[in-house]
Amino acid sequence: MGSHVKGLRCRACGLDTDPIAAHVCTACFGPLEVVYDYDGMAAEVSRELIAAGPRSVWRYAPLLPELPGADPDARVDLQAGLTPLQPAPRLAAALGLRELWLKNDTTNPTWSFKDRVVTVALTVARQLGFDTAACVSTGNLANSVAAHAASAGMDAVLLVPADLERAKIATSAVYGPTLIAVEGSYDDCNRLGAEAAGEQGWAFVNVNVRPYYAEGSKTLGYEMAEQLGWRLPRHVVAPMASGSMLVKIDKAFQELVATGLVAEEPWRVSGAQAAGCAPISSAFADGAHEVEPVKADTIAKSLAIGTPADGPYALEAVRRTGGWMEACSDAEIVEAIELLARTEGIFGETAAGVTVACLRRAVRSGAMRPDEPTVAVISGQGLKTLDVLTDQVGPAATIRPGIGALEDAIDELVG
Repeated sequence: MGSHVKGLRCRACGLDTDPIAAHVCTACFGPLEVVYDYDGMAAEVSRELIAAGPRSVWRYAPLLPELPGADPDARVDLQAGLTPLQPAPRLAAALGLRELWLKNDTTNPTWSFKDRVVTVALTVARQLGFDTAACVSTGNLANSVAAHAASAGMDAVLLVPADLERAKIATSAVYGPTLIAVEGSYDDCNRLGAEAAGEQGWAFVNVNVRPYYAEGSKTLGYEMAEQLGWRLPRHVVAPMASGSMLVKIDKAFQELVATGLVAEEPWRVSGAQAAGCAPISSAFADGAHEVEPVKADTIAKSLAIGTPADGPYALEAVRRTGGWMEACSDAEIVEAIELLARTEGIFGETAAGVTVACLRRAVRSGAMRPDEPTVAVISGQGLKTLDVLTDQVGPAATIRPGIGALEDAIDELVG
Protein backbone atom coordinates (compact mmCIF):
# COMPACT_ATOMS: atom_id res chain seq x y z
CA MET A 1 0.00 0.00 0.00
CA GLY A 2 1.32 3.43 -0.89
CA SER A 3 0.84 6.79 0.74
CA HIS A 4 -1.88 9.06 -0.60
CA VAL A 5 -0.68 12.18 1.23
CA LYS A 6 -0.24 15.13 -1.14
CA GLY A 7 0.88 17.63 1.48
CA LEU A 8 -0.58 20.19 3.88
CA ARG A 9 -3.10 22.91 3.05
CA CYS A 10 -4.10 26.01 4.99
CA ARG A 11 -7.73 25.81 6.06
CA ALA A 12 -7.97 29.61 5.88
CA CYS A 13 -6.24 30.75 2.67
CA GLY A 14 -5.75 27.43 0.83
CA LEU A 15 -1.96 27.67 0.46
CA ASP A 16 -0.34 24.27 -0.13
CA THR A 17 2.94 23.10 1.37
CA ASP A 18 4.93 19.89 1.63
CA PRO A 19 4.17 17.35 4.39
CA ILE A 20 6.50 18.82 7.00
CA ALA A 21 6.39 19.39 10.77
CA ALA A 22 4.20 22.51 10.84
CA HIS A 23 0.75 23.42 12.03
CA VAL A 24 0.24 27.02 10.88
CA CYS A 25 0.37 28.63 7.46
CA THR A 26 3.43 30.77 6.70
CA ALA A 27 1.27 33.21 4.73
CA CYS A 28 -1.71 33.87 6.99
CA PHE A 29 -1.03 31.83 10.18
CA GLY A 30 -4.16 29.76 9.55
CA PRO A 31 -4.28 26.08 10.64
CA LEU A 32 -2.90 23.38 8.34
CA GLU A 33 -4.65 20.16 7.37
CA VAL A 34 -3.46 17.02 5.57
CA VAL A 35 -4.52 16.81 1.90
CA TYR A 36 -4.93 13.45 0.14
CA ASP A 37 -5.15 12.08 -3.38
CA TYR A 38 -8.68 10.75 -3.05
CA ASP A 39 -8.72 9.26 -6.57
CA GLY A 40 -5.67 7.17 -5.74
CA MET A 41 -7.13 6.31 -2.37
CA ALA A 42 -10.42 5.15 -3.89
CA ALA A 43 -8.59 2.99 -6.43
CA GLU A 44 -6.69 1.14 -3.70
CA VAL A 45 -8.86 0.87 -0.63
CA SER A 46 -11.66 -1.69 -0.28
CA ARG A 47 -13.71 -3.29 2.45
CA GLU A 48 -11.83 -6.55 1.85
CA LEU A 49 -8.43 -4.86 2.20
CA ILE A 50 -9.50 -3.26 5.47
CA ALA A 51 -10.92 -6.52 6.85
CA ALA A 52 -7.59 -8.27 6.09
CA GLY A 53 -5.60 -5.57 7.89
CA PRO A 54 -4.38 -5.45 11.49
CA ARG A 55 -6.83 -5.33 14.38
CA SER A 56 -6.01 -1.71 15.17
CA VAL A 57 -6.49 1.72 13.62
CA TRP A 58 -3.81 0.76 11.09
CA ARG A 59 -6.32 -1.42 9.22
CA TYR A 60 -7.29 1.97 7.73
CA ALA A 61 -3.70 2.82 6.72
CA PRO A 62 -4.63 3.87 3.14
CA LEU A 63 -6.86 6.57 4.68
CA LEU A 64 -4.28 7.82 7.19
CA PRO A 65 -1.38 10.28 6.81
CA GLU A 66 1.70 8.07 6.62
CA LEU A 67 4.35 9.73 4.47
CA PRO A 68 5.53 8.43 1.08
CA GLY A 69 8.04 5.60 1.44
CA ALA A 70 7.06 4.85 5.04
CA ASP A 71 7.87 1.42 6.50
CA PRO A 72 4.72 -0.16 8.00
CA ASP A 73 6.90 -2.18 10.39
CA ALA A 74 8.22 1.06 11.92
CA ARG A 75 4.85 2.32 13.15
CA VAL A 76 4.53 3.39 16.78
CA ASP A 77 1.68 1.04 17.55
CA LEU A 78 0.17 -0.19 20.83
CA GLN A 79 -2.86 -1.67 19.01
CA ALA A 80 -5.25 1.21 19.56
CA GLY A 81 -8.69 1.02 18.00
CA LEU A 82 -11.36 -1.53 17.10
CA THR A 83 -13.04 -0.67 20.38
CA PRO A 84 -16.56 -1.95 21.04
CA LEU A 85 -19.61 -0.38 19.45
CA GLN A 86 -22.26 -1.73 21.77
CA PRO A 87 -26.01 -1.30 22.07
CA ALA A 88 -27.12 0.53 25.21
CA PRO A 89 -30.82 -0.29 25.68
CA ARG A 90 -30.98 0.41 29.41
CA LEU A 91 -29.30 3.80 29.09
CA ALA A 92 -31.47 4.58 26.08
CA ALA A 93 -34.61 3.88 28.11
CA ALA A 94 -33.36 6.06 30.97
CA LEU A 95 -32.71 8.93 28.55
CA GLY A 96 -35.93 8.51 26.58
CA LEU A 97 -34.31 7.22 23.38
CA ARG A 98 -35.36 4.34 21.17
CA GLU A 99 -31.92 3.21 19.94
CA LEU A 100 -28.55 4.15 21.41
CA TRP A 101 -25.09 2.75 20.75
CA LEU A 102 -21.91 3.49 22.70
CA LYS A 103 -18.50 3.74 21.04
CA ASN A 104 -16.54 2.54 24.06
CA ASP A 105 -13.01 3.92 23.82
CA THR A 106 -12.29 3.15 27.47
CA THR A 107 -10.78 -0.13 26.22
CA ASN A 108 -7.86 1.47 24.33
CA PRO A 109 -4.28 0.77 25.55
CA THR A 110 -4.15 3.79 27.88
CA TRP A 111 -7.93 3.85 28.33
CA SER A 112 -8.90 6.82 26.15
CA PHE A 113 -9.43 7.80 22.53
CA LYS A 114 -6.11 9.69 22.61
CA ASP A 115 -4.33 6.45 21.67
CA ARG A 116 -5.85 6.84 18.20
CA VAL A 117 -4.30 10.24 17.59
CA VAL A 118 -0.97 9.46 19.24
CA THR A 119 -0.22 6.30 17.26
CA VAL A 120 -0.64 8.35 14.06
CA ALA A 121 1.24 11.42 15.35
CA LEU A 122 4.30 9.55 16.60
CA THR A 123 4.42 7.29 13.55
CA VAL A 124 4.66 10.37 11.32
CA ALA A 125 7.03 12.08 13.79
CA ARG A 126 9.51 9.23 13.45
CA GLN A 127 9.15 9.36 9.67
CA LEU A 128 10.04 13.07 9.90
CA GLY A 129 13.17 12.24 11.92
CA PHE A 130 12.13 13.13 15.48
CA ASP A 131 13.38 11.11 18.44
CA THR A 132 11.62 13.03 21.23
CA ALA A 133 7.84 13.12 21.63
CA ALA A 134 6.16 15.96 23.51
CA CYS A 135 2.69 17.22 24.29
CA VAL A 136 0.58 19.70 26.19
CA SER A 137 -2.15 17.78 27.95
CA THR A 138 -5.05 17.71 30.39
CA GLY A 139 -4.08 14.12 31.17
CA ASN A 140 -5.28 11.55 28.65
CA LEU A 141 -2.91 12.73 25.92
CA ALA A 142 0.02 12.71 28.34
CA ASN A 143 -0.81 9.11 29.31
CA SER A 144 -0.84 8.07 25.68
CA VAL A 145 2.27 9.97 24.54
CA ALA A 146 4.26 8.58 27.48
CA ALA A 147 3.17 5.00 26.76
CA HIS A 148 3.70 5.12 23.00
CA ALA A 149 7.07 6.86 23.34
CA ALA A 150 8.20 4.22 25.86
CA SER A 151 7.19 1.41 23.51
CA ALA A 152 9.16 3.00 20.66
CA GLY A 153 12.26 3.91 22.68
CA MET A 154 11.61 7.62 22.21
CA ASP A 155 12.17 10.28 24.86
CA ALA A 156 9.03 12.07 26.05
CA VAL A 157 8.40 15.54 27.51
CA LEU A 158 4.93 16.24 28.93
CA LEU A 159 3.52 19.63 29.99
CA VAL A 160 0.41 19.42 32.19
CA PRO A 161 -1.52 21.81 34.46
CA ALA A 162 -0.34 21.50 38.07
CA ASP A 163 -3.91 20.93 39.34
CA LEU A 164 -4.49 17.88 37.11
CA GLU A 165 -6.17 14.82 38.63
CA ARG A 166 -3.61 12.78 40.58
CA ALA A 167 -4.57 9.58 38.75
CA LYS A 168 -3.68 11.13 35.41
CA ILE A 169 -0.34 12.35 36.79
CA ALA A 170 0.49 8.86 38.06
CA THR A 171 -0.62 7.11 34.87
CA SER A 172 1.69 9.35 32.86
CA ALA A 173 4.69 9.34 35.21
CA VAL A 174 4.83 5.54 35.44
CA TYR A 175 6.18 5.33 31.87
CA GLY A 176 9.25 7.39 32.78
CA PRO A 177 8.78 10.61 30.75
CA THR A 178 10.03 14.07 31.69
CA LEU A 179 6.80 15.30 33.26
CA ILE A 180 6.54 19.03 33.92
CA ALA A 181 3.63 20.48 35.95
CA VAL A 182 2.84 24.06 34.96
CA GLU A 183 1.18 26.49 37.36
CA GLY A 184 -1.79 27.64 35.31
CA SER A 185 -4.57 26.42 33.04
CA TYR A 186 -4.36 24.19 29.98
CA ASP A 187 -4.30 27.32 27.85
CA ASP A 188 -1.26 28.57 29.78
CA CYS A 189 0.42 25.23 29.13
CA ASN A 190 -0.54 25.42 25.48
CA ARG A 191 1.11 28.82 25.02
CA LEU A 192 4.26 27.45 26.63
CA GLY A 193 4.15 24.38 24.40
CA ALA A 194 3.83 26.50 21.25
CA GLU A 195 6.92 28.46 22.30
CA ALA A 196 8.86 25.29 23.16
CA ALA A 197 7.97 23.68 19.85
CA GLY A 198 9.72 26.54 18.09
CA GLU A 199 12.81 26.30 20.29
CA GLN A 200 13.28 22.56 20.90
CA GLY A 201 13.77 19.72 18.45
CA TRP A 202 10.73 17.84 19.75
CA ALA A 203 7.67 16.44 18.04
CA PHE A 204 4.86 18.19 19.92
CA VAL A 205 1.95 16.01 18.90
CA ASN A 206 -0.63 18.77 19.36
CA VAL A 207 1.56 21.60 18.06
CA ASN A 208 4.05 21.07 15.23
CA VAL A 209 2.72 17.65 14.17
CA ARG A 210 -0.91 18.48 14.96
CA PRO A 211 -2.17 18.11 11.35
CA TYR A 212 -1.21 14.42 11.38
CA TYR A 213 -2.23 13.86 15.01
CA ALA A 214 -5.75 15.17 14.41
CA GLU A 215 -6.29 12.68 11.56
CA GLY A 216 -6.21 9.81 14.04
CA SER A 217 -9.69 10.75 15.30
CA LYS A 218 -11.08 9.84 11.88
CA THR A 219 -10.69 6.19 12.85
CA LEU A 220 -13.63 6.57 15.24
CA GLY A 221 -15.84 7.28 12.24
CA TYR A 222 -14.32 4.52 10.11
CA GLU A 223 -14.90 1.96 12.84
CA MET A 224 -18.49 3.03 13.46
CA ALA A 225 -19.28 2.49 9.79
CA GLU A 226 -17.48 -0.86 9.58
CA GLN A 227 -19.06 -2.12 12.81
CA LEU A 228 -22.51 -1.15 11.53
CA GLY A 229 -22.02 -3.32 8.44
CA TRP A 230 -20.52 -0.52 6.32
CA ARG A 231 -23.35 1.91 6.94
CA LEU A 232 -23.02 5.43 8.28
CA PRO A 233 -24.60 6.09 11.68
CA ARG A 234 -27.55 8.44 11.48
CA HIS A 235 -26.34 10.56 14.39
CA VAL A 236 -23.13 10.81 16.46
CA VAL A 237 -22.73 12.73 19.72
CA ALA A 238 -19.15 13.55 20.75
CA PRO A 239 -17.57 15.43 23.66
CA MET A 240 -15.78 18.65 22.68
CA ALA A 241 -12.56 20.13 24.03
CA SER A 242 -10.76 21.61 21.01
CA GLY A 243 -13.61 20.33 18.81
CA SER A 244 -11.24 18.24 16.69
CA MET A 245 -12.79 14.82 17.42
CA LEU A 246 -16.21 15.89 16.18
CA VAL A 247 -14.73 17.55 13.07
CA LYS A 248 -12.69 14.48 12.17
CA ILE A 249 -15.59 12.05 12.64
CA ASP A 250 -17.52 14.18 10.16
CA LYS A 251 -14.51 14.16 7.82
CA ALA A 252 -14.28 10.37 8.10
CA PHE A 253 -17.86 10.00 6.91
CA GLN A 254 -17.15 12.27 3.94
CA GLU A 255 -14.08 10.21 3.04
CA LEU A 256 -15.95 6.92 3.31
CA VAL A 257 -18.49 8.22 0.81
CA ALA A 258 -15.80 9.69 -1.47
CA THR A 259 -13.91 6.38 -1.64
CA GLY A 260 -17.05 4.31 -2.23
CA LEU A 261 -16.74 2.35 1.00
CA VAL A 262 -20.26 3.32 2.07
CA ALA A 263 -23.40 4.52 0.35
CA GLU A 264 -24.13 8.21 0.69
CA GLU A 265 -26.87 8.96 3.20
CA PRO A 266 -27.47 11.84 5.62
CA TRP A 267 -25.82 11.95 9.03
CA ARG A 268 -25.78 14.38 11.94
CA VAL A 269 -22.96 15.24 14.33
CA SER A 270 -23.66 16.92 17.69
CA GLY A 271 -21.36 18.25 20.40
CA ALA A 272 -21.29 18.13 24.20
CA GLN A 273 -19.43 20.45 26.57
CA ALA A 274 -19.23 21.17 30.29
CA ALA A 275 -20.93 24.44 31.23
CA GLY A 276 -17.76 25.50 33.05
CA CYS A 277 -15.89 25.48 29.74
CA ALA A 278 -18.35 25.75 26.88
CA PRO A 279 -17.02 28.28 24.36
CA ILE A 280 -18.13 26.27 21.30
CA SER A 281 -21.60 25.46 22.64
CA SER A 282 -22.06 29.09 23.65
CA ALA A 283 -21.14 30.29 20.16
CA PHE A 284 -23.60 27.78 18.70
CA ALA A 285 -26.39 29.01 20.97
CA ASP A 286 -25.61 32.63 20.05
CA GLY A 287 -25.59 31.93 16.31
CA ALA A 288 -21.95 33.05 16.14
CA HIS A 289 -19.31 31.78 13.71
CA GLU A 290 -16.31 32.66 15.86
CA VAL A 291 -15.57 31.27 19.30
CA GLU A 292 -14.82 33.61 22.19
CA PRO A 293 -12.18 32.31 24.64
CA VAL A 294 -13.29 31.50 28.20
CA LYS A 295 -11.57 30.69 31.48
CA ALA A 296 -12.23 27.05 32.32
CA ASP A 297 -13.85 26.11 35.62
CA THR A 298 -15.15 22.54 35.54
CA ILE A 299 -14.46 19.08 36.92
CA ALA A 300 -14.25 17.86 33.31
CA LYS A 301 -10.56 18.75 33.04
CA SER A 302 -10.03 16.66 29.91
CA LEU A 303 -12.42 19.04 28.12
CA ALA A 304 -11.17 22.24 29.79
CA ILE A 305 -9.79 24.05 26.75
CA GLY A 306 -10.87 27.68 26.85
CA THR A 307 -9.46 28.54 23.41
CA PRO A 308 -10.56 25.62 21.21
CA ALA A 309 -8.55 25.49 17.98
CA ASP A 310 -11.21 23.64 16.00
CA GLY A 311 -14.19 25.51 17.42
CA PRO A 312 -15.21 27.26 14.18
CA TYR A 313 -14.94 24.00 12.23
CA ALA A 314 -17.04 22.16 14.82
CA LEU A 315 -19.70 24.87 14.49
CA GLU A 316 -19.68 24.46 10.71
CA ALA A 317 -19.97 20.66 10.85
CA VAL A 318 -22.83 20.68 13.35
CA ARG A 319 -24.78 23.35 11.50
CA ARG A 320 -24.22 21.74 8.09
CA THR A 321 -25.44 18.34 9.27
CA GLY A 322 -28.33 19.65 11.38
CA GLY A 323 -26.91 18.62 14.74
CA TRP A 324 -27.07 20.31 18.14
CA MET A 325 -24.73 21.44 20.91
CA GLU A 326 -25.45 21.36 24.63
CA ALA A 327 -23.57 22.17 27.86
CA CYS A 328 -24.13 20.59 31.28
CA SER A 329 -23.28 21.41 34.89
CA ASP A 330 -20.69 19.61 37.03
CA ALA A 331 -23.48 18.07 39.11
CA GLU A 332 -25.07 16.69 35.95
CA ILE A 333 -21.70 15.23 34.90
CA VAL A 334 -21.35 13.22 38.11
CA GLU A 335 -24.95 12.04 37.91
CA ALA A 336 -24.43 10.93 34.30
CA ILE A 337 -21.23 9.00 35.14
CA GLU A 338 -23.22 7.02 37.69
CA LEU A 339 -26.15 6.53 35.30
CA LEU A 340 -23.84 5.15 32.58
CA ALA A 341 -22.22 2.75 35.05
CA ARG A 342 -25.53 1.57 36.55
CA THR A 343 -27.29 1.00 33.25
CA GLU A 344 -24.55 -0.32 30.95
CA GLY A 345 -21.66 -1.38 33.20
CA ILE A 346 -19.26 1.16 31.69
CA PHE A 347 -17.26 3.40 34.01
CA GLY A 348 -16.49 6.56 32.08
CA GLU A 349 -14.48 9.61 33.08
CA THR A 350 -15.91 13.10 33.32
CA ALA A 351 -15.92 13.57 29.53
CA ALA A 352 -18.20 10.53 29.25
CA GLY A 353 -20.45 12.11 31.87
CA VAL A 354 -20.60 15.25 29.74
CA THR A 355 -21.70 13.28 26.67
CA VAL A 356 -24.45 11.41 28.54
CA ALA A 357 -25.66 14.49 30.44
CA CYS A 358 -25.86 16.54 27.25
CA LEU A 359 -27.77 13.74 25.51
CA ARG A 360 -30.31 13.91 28.33
CA ARG A 361 -30.50 17.70 27.99
CA ALA A 362 -31.02 17.47 24.24
CA VAL A 363 -33.87 14.98 24.66
CA ARG A 364 -35.57 17.22 27.21
CA SER A 365 -35.12 20.36 25.09
CA GLY A 366 -36.45 18.68 21.96
CA ALA A 367 -33.17 19.09 20.04
CA MET A 368 -32.71 15.31 20.12
CA ARG A 369 -35.23 13.20 18.26
CA PRO A 370 -36.14 10.24 20.52
CA ASP A 371 -36.56 7.84 17.58
CA GLU A 372 -33.22 8.70 15.93
CA PRO A 373 -30.59 5.89 16.11
CA THR A 374 -27.58 7.50 17.80
CA VAL A 375 -23.96 6.67 18.61
CA ALA A 376 -22.44 8.36 21.68
CA VAL A 377 -18.67 8.47 22.08
CA ILE A 378 -17.43 7.35 25.52
CA SER A 379 -13.93 8.72 25.26
CA GLY A 380 -12.13 7.80 28.50
CA GLN A 381 -12.00 5.48 31.52
CA GLY A 382 -13.45 6.50 34.88
CA LEU A 383 -10.50 5.33 36.99
CA LYS A 384 -8.70 8.45 35.73
CA THR A 385 -11.14 10.81 37.44
CA LEU A 386 -12.01 9.05 40.69
CA ASP A 387 -11.69 12.32 42.62
CA VAL A 388 -15.10 13.51 41.41
CA LEU A 389 -16.84 10.46 42.89
CA THR A 390 -15.16 10.01 46.27
CA ASP A 391 -17.85 12.00 48.08
CA GLN A 392 -20.69 10.55 45.99
CA VAL A 393 -20.37 6.78 46.27
CA GLY A 394 -19.41 4.32 49.00
CA PRO A 395 -20.75 1.56 51.27
CA ALA A 396 -24.49 1.43 51.74
CA ALA A 397 -23.93 0.36 55.36
CA THR A 398 -21.18 -0.63 57.79
CA ILE A 399 -21.98 -3.62 60.01
CA ARG A 400 -20.50 -6.07 62.53
CA PRO A 401 -19.38 -9.42 61.00
CA GLY A 402 -22.53 -11.40 61.80
CA ILE A 403 -25.46 -12.82 59.80
CA GLY A 404 -27.97 -11.02 61.99
CA ALA A 405 -26.35 -7.67 61.35
CA LEU A 406 -26.27 -8.41 57.61
CA GLU A 407 -29.96 -9.36 57.54
CA ASP A 408 -30.90 -6.25 59.49
CA ALA A 409 -28.94 -4.06 57.07
CA ILE A 410 -30.53 -5.73 54.03
CA ASP A 411 -34.00 -5.31 55.51
CA GLU A 412 -33.37 -1.64 56.18
CA LEU A 413 -31.85 -0.95 52.78
CA VAL A 414 -34.04 -2.96 50.42
CA GLY A 415 -36.87 -4.41 52.50
